[in-house]
Amino acid sequence: MIISRRKLARLKVEQIKSGYSAYTESKEIAFYIKKELEKLGISVFEDVTNIGFWFIPQKEVM
Repeated sequence: MIISRRKLARLKVEQIKSGYSAYTESKEIAFYIKKELEKLGISVFEDVTNIGFWFIPQKEVM
């Protein structure tokens, strides 16, 4: 089964929107995730390691 990188990135963004962290090993998918998060105005902490990228949603302070 083949899943497009953009679709996988959108699935990861939905995961982040639900309050969960997301991980990817791919620089290309990380780029798509960042682009989509910026477009939606969602702030995340991005942890870049030598094995991949973690996107951790930031809690909004009221």
